[in-house]
Amino acid sequence: MRTGVMESATIPRLAPDLFFRISKFIAAATGADSLWLPDHLNGLLPASMWEPKYTAAARLAPKVDAIYEPWTALGYLAARNRIPRLRLGVGVTDSGRRNPAVTAQAAATLHLLTRGRAILGIGPGEREGNEPYGVDWSKPVARFEEAMATIRTLWNSGGSAVSRESDFFPLRDATFDIPPHRGTRPEIWMGAHGPRMLRCAGRHADAWFPAFAQRPKDYGARLAAVCSAASDAGRDPDAITPAAWFPVCAGRNRDEVDEMLGTVGMKAFALCASAEVWSRHGAEHPLGADFSGMQDLLPQALDEATVMSYAERTPQSLLREVFLVGTPAEILDRLAEWRDHGMRYPVLANAASFVHLRLSNTLLSSVSFMRVLRGLKRL
Repeated sequence: MRTGVMESATIPRLAPDLFFRISKFIAAATGADSLWLPDHLNGLLPASMWEPKYTAAARLAPKVDAIYEPWTALGYLAARNRIPRLRLGVGVTDSGRRNPAVTAQAAATLHLLTRGRAILGIGPGEREGNEPYGVDWSKPVARFEEAMATIRTLWNSGGSAVSRESDFFPLRDATFDIPPHRGTRPEIWMGAHGPRMLRCAGRHADAWFPAFAQRPKDYGARLAAVCSAASDAGRDPDAITPAAWFPVCAGRNRDEVDEMLGTVGMKAFALCASAEVWSRHGAEHPLGADFSGMQDLLPQALDEATVMSYAERTPQSLLREVFLVGTPAEILDRLAEWRDHGMRYPVLANAASFVHLRLSNTLLSSVSFMRVLRGLKRL
């Protein structure tokens, strides 16, 4: 089982690349295969809650919405990746906010500079990174499908001018002449969740890369749908890497785990789960019975009083589904269930570093996180 480490890309106080250096060290020390950056203009936690009284991490990173642009930052990391030569991925970039020709150029550039170690994670995006900035948020899946077709067309053009009709991204004698690295383009990891997106992953993805609140049995059923779509398209289902992104809250002992489960930060983060997931735990999502979750969340619109009232409604059982929370041994037991349902490549984020109330626990959270990453090698 290979593993990846997801870096938050939040800008720290002390040095611009401090968190990058920490994440790179963790990945290298635990034998991880890849290092990832998210693609967001702002954070998923409401900025109104980013205060030291709610999270000690606010002392290290004063602005939760101050997030590095991923392709620029990945170029910076690529220049410092001679040892341990990690694969570098964006998890995941937005197919609507970015013109797909620009995404194709960025990924192909990184692939050359890393000598074939780039991964293009891509998905439809989220409302919070589009609508507030004047980007059309209608038909995100249709836009995604057209973006993927555009990227593939440009990568396969061999430098010849190509034209292609599209409701979203038409090409008119467009040229793309960045060469592949030894005949290869970056792997495409798709953040797919709904039925239409799962079919798209089966037809086009090198890896299926979902995030958030899918139980192991749900993951297995959706993986079967991806594999079925691959077979229907004449592809080998085994050629698609079954991956997943997990927010990890690993505690050194039971008291530390229980303390995390009681934090407002952890409960606020659970707003990213869909109303369907909330209903499984006997609760209605505070944003409505039809709320789709992270894709439609607008955290920048939630003030402190509103988030506090929402946090009071969060069942603890929901937190245990949304997060991988527990001691390292308990988390590894849970990941073994995902493995038994087909998952082969977990990408982990140290979410505990964002929810602890004491700075000492925030700093020590990396130790428990590393134990989880090391333990995955034995699964």
